[in-house]
Amino acid sequence: MKTQTNYSQFFNVYASGKTPVKLTSRAPLPYEEQINILAEKINEADHILVGGASGLSAAGGGDFYYEDNESFRKYFGKFAEKYGIKGAFSGMQYRWPSREEYWGYLATFLHTTQHAEIRKPYKDLQAILQDKDYFILTTNQDTQAIKAFPEDKVAQIQGDHRFFQCSAQCSDEVWDAVKPVEEMVQAMGDDTKVPTELIPRCPNCGAEAFPWVRGYGNFLEGTRYHQEYKKVSDDVLTHLHDNHLLMIELGVGRMTPMFIQEPFWALTGSLEGSYDVMINRDHQFLPEEIEDKGQAIKGDISQALADVRTVLGK
Repeated sequence: MKTQTNYSQFFNVYASGKTPVKLTSRAPLPYEEQINILAEKINEADHILVGGASGLSAAGGGDFYYEDNESFRKYFGKFAEKYGIKGAFSGMQYRWPSREEYWGYLATFLHTTQHAEIRKPYKDLQAILQDKDYFILTTNQDTQAIKAFPEDKVAQIQGDHRFFQCSAQCSDEVWDAVKPVEEMVQAMGDDTKVPTELIPRCPNCGAEAFPWVRGYGNFLEGTRYHQEYKKVSDDVLTHLHDNHLLMIELGVGRMTPMFIQEPFWALTGSLEGSYDVMINRDHQFLPEEIEDKGQAIKGDISQALADVRTVLGK
């Protein structure tokens, strides 16, 4: 609750790419030394809690969300050419001429993530966590984490592209989105709109379906949402008193620091046996409060995970 309040109070600070938390004045250690420290902490850890955010997926090629780049053109080229949208998220805000065109774009978006192969950073993370006791907390909705790891070891607290919900929230139900998305994409072909009859609707009230994800509108915080939170809460409670609890933050940006980063900082500061390592391409934030219990590594996440894997001999 404290971190949620912080986000509301310090929104302009986050929007400017900063943090309201007082940071250490110490100069960071050299990159190679930081990587060696992380490898050492992984080896000695009784339990590892990984927080994976958008930067983790972006590092593996899932970087089409915010910009008009090669990846975006690969998956969304026909929409970029016809409608002039730049980046997958901008398509979610676009004023589509019809619901058929909206669902043509949305089905393409969901299909792209539902069927994406496991990206390299996740494969390296699989190897790093092999034979370790771990849990994955993620704000990513792109299904990469649950493809790479067992679902009982993953909490997706911001939703999941595999599910629909009722846009009117008439019930607590979420249901499969994979099959209807596949049908829409196949029926659309090279066009940019789906047949009217394939627009997915709530089986209870008939309202349009909606992806079960936060960020695009009326996100359902129902039973499944609370189940995801319970998984990570139970994991933290189970390991509060571990002698060596390691937290690893991967690609936490300024949109959602309240879900991973600030809770990790708070846990590290309050738990005697804890240590936190943050890897981020753009930011190098190490709070003063935990300057003796953490490292902030600024660099490419994919390269950093590959380097740690090499040091570990995995």
